[in-house]
Amino acid sequence: MLLNIIRIRYADPPTFLDTTQIIAGYQLNSSVNGGFNAFPSGIGSYLFGSGTATIQESPTFTYQPETGQQYAENVIRPISPVVIMPLSLGGLPIDTLLRLTAQSIDGLSNIRALGAGPTGGGSVRFYLLLHDLRQLQVAGAMTIRISTDGPKPSGEQPSTGSANKPDNKNSGPQPEHAYLVLTTTSDPALISIQGEVRRLLHLDPHAEEAEIVYGPYPKTPGQIAILTRSMFAMLSQIAYETEVPEDDIKSGRTPPTVTPVGIETRPDVVIHSGKHRPAKVYDAVEYRDRWFWIDDDDFRSKLSFTMMQILAALAATSHSPGGVITIPAG
Repeated sequence: MLLNIIRIRYADPPTFLDTTQIIAGYQLNSSVNGGFNAFPSGIGSYLFGSGTATIQESPTFTYQPETGQQYAENVIRPISPVVIMPLSLGGLPIDTLLRLTAQSIDGLSNIRALGAGPTGGGSVRFYLLLHDLRQLQVAGAMTIRISTDGPKPSGEQPSTGSANKPDNKNSGPQPEHAYLVLTTTSDPALISIQGEVRRLLHLDPHAEEAEIVYGPYPKTPGQIAILTRSMFAMLSQIAYETEVPEDDIKSGRTPPTVTPVGIETRPDVVIHSGKHRPAKVYDAVEYRDRWFWIDDDDFRSKLSFTMMQILAALAATSHSPGGVITIPAG
């Protein structure tokens, strides 16, 4: 994944592989030898022996490049907000999650990999919204609800809501819906933040929850529209925030680094570059005689990079046949 990020930074094609087979190979070698030395009278006789044992592990991994429909579904297709948002229920920071996965929320734009100018066309209000959501998450004044029930009636029903009618309830598995829930609190500061979140999301001042849908703008009042990214878009965003040598930018090998805007002062994954590999790194790759790495003491970058690996697994809705683990026995 780190190598793909660097390759995208220099406009080289990335390669995505799917693991099709894992063969675990183990070999145990042992040997024992001994003897008896006897000498003439007056010289002691003795027994001697020795033994050795070695175990060798040699697993074999088989990979297959993702192509065609599999590539389109796993790499190019945006990940559904219904899949992304529940990750915040496990304690993952919702601001980091949305910075990685959301291109816009209700028209408030995140920075783009090749956007307009050094800020990538990002909106300051986008980051203010994420900052408020994170404060509410930490204080327990916000959560995500997942349900197979359709949205609550609110005035005129949307034309696309026919799938949630009772007569279709038994036609098959019902799609899941995600809701942003602003929980009741008596803290004046949290109440104020909740009010600001409602204002930025164009919600009713007294709304307690709102359905999260995919798209640039909500189709009906009371919805929150999130235009999510694909895995390729996420990797591209991190790529163009990566630190690269100034000579590579001046020579035209890669465009200038995209910098965050507003209250955000650093990329989610800080990737350094240099001629030599540091002693302690979380991950590092060598590319064109230069090393790129993530510091081992940069917890935020490590967490964001781990989140991207989780998202990559969630995005992989199409797999090639196989994935068999073979362990020899006997």
